[in-house]
Amino acid sequence: MLPCYGSYFLSVTYDKITQEKDLNFARRLITDFKVATIPVSAFYTKNIDYGVLRLCFAKKNETLVKAVEKLIKV
Repeated sequence: MLPCYGSYFLSVTYDKITQEKDLNFARRLITDFKVATIPVSAFYTKNIDYGVLRLCFAKKNETLVKAVEKLIKV
């Protein structure tokens, strides 16, 4: 996890899990685990891929618990 201040989003690196591009990994998380993330490269005009995804935590607690249970299996 990367530090976040004053945000509803948590940015995470995933290089210990996979070397996939952020867009591909984000798609796989949706397809295989039903958890949506935002690839950070979407915010750069040249699609720079730093291997970082954003997770929104402005959700109901039960939604976050379900997401954690799914992400543990990644």
